[in-house]
Amino acid sequence: EVQLLESGGGLVQPGGSLRLSCLGSGFTFSSYTMNWVRQAPGKGLDWLAGISVGGSTVMYADSVKGRFTISRDNAKNTLYLQMDSLKPEDTATYFCAGAHLDIYCSTIFPLGMDYWGKGALVAVSS
Repeated sequence: EVQLLESGGGLVQPGGSLRLSCLGSGFTFSSYTMNWVRQAPGKGLDWLAGISVGGSTVMYADSVKGRFTISRDNAKNTLYLQMDSLKPEDTATYFCAGAHLDIYCSTIFPLGMDYWGKGALVAVSS
């Protein structure tokens, strides 16, 4: 079965850092653009970042640009999100999602997302 399993969430203080991982299985990971999406409590889904199938192109939402870094290791079927300078407004459930596209165009979000993980909670609070 197709699975995307996020890990690495937890509680962190403002200004701190955290790294999320997403392990894919049951599909050809290296053929999918991978993305991070988050949902704050009581809010809708927000696309955050995407990375092309080979990792050569990355895209970020303005809200996280300069603070978050998306990367992937296709040999390990794993997607990463390094989060630095965390703010309380970053508190959310973070999902990884795969799209069978070379490069994901965020203007069509949430269209085009084929697979979704279960989500990992990140809480930024002192």
